[in-house]
Formats: sequence, C-alpha cells, structure tokens
Amino acid sequence: MLAGAGLMVVTLLTLAAGIVFGGLAWSGLLGAWLAVGLGYAAVLTPSGRLLRRSAHPQDRPALFAAQFALSHACWLLTYPLSGWLMTEFGVVAALVVLAGLASLGIAVCFIQWPAGGEDEALEHSHDNLPLDHPHLDGHRTHSHPLVIDDFHPRWTDQF
Repeated sequence: MLAGAGLMVVTLLTLAAGIVFGGLAWSGLLGAWLAVGLGYAAVLTPSGRLLRRSAHPQDRPALFAAQFALSHACWLLTYPLSGWLMTEFGVVAALVVLAGLASLGIAVCFIQWPAGGEDEALEHSHDNLPLDHPHLDGHRTHSHPLVIDDFHPRWTDQF
C-alpha cells in the first residue's frame, strides 16, 4: 500500500516536471494516468483486508463505515482544492501541492503503522485489568495479534 502511494506521489511530481520542462503531451498524460491508477489500486485493493484484520467481527461494520466516511471526507476536501489550485496557480502547482499532501499521508502511515508482520502476536500485559478478567484468561502477560478494541485503544508496541 505504501509503495502504491509512493508511486502516485512520484508520478504526480514527474508529471509536474515534465510539464515544466517539456510541456504536456498526450503520451505523458496517459502514462501518468496509468501509473496513478496502478498506485491507487495498490493502495485500495488491500484496504478491506487491513480493516478486517484490525477489528473484531462485531466492530467491522462500524469500522468499514468510518473508513468509507473518512475517504469521502478526504475527497470532499481534495477535489475542490485541486480545482482551486489549478484555477489560481496552474496545473504544476496543483500537482506539487497534491503530491505534498499525499507525501504527508505516507509520513503519517510510517509513524502510525505498527512494525512487524500482520499476524504477529505481541506479548503484553494489562495492569489495569483484574487477573480474572476474560481477556487475560488467568495470565497477566499474554500475546495475540494486534487488534484495536477497548483493551487496546491504539497501535503501539506496548498496550
């Protein structure tokens, strides 16, 4: 997913540079369109699997609805922004600013994304839960794959 996002950023910046130094040609535009589409598919295709493994079954409908709303809120901001930037400052400025926003998103992912494998069990303890709590199963220290829930409210290497 990060490689797909990186491909989109590189493509936007390459297209901007191509316009500045050589003008806009159909072949360049179509190539950029293809590359952005491939990057977009690489970002979106695994998102369902990522969301599914990030929540318990009973929480998934709300999580998918939240992701849908968030993605559309981002589009609600960036579509008018791109139109305004192109109208006021030109296509190159719009491409560079949108590539910058995408780069910011990638940086946030690198900061927030948990390290390790997707099914990696993380050993941890919950000092705030009584030892007889069902989540602990009688053991203060336990391990399981990372899932955000009431007992694990954020991505981290320690709960």
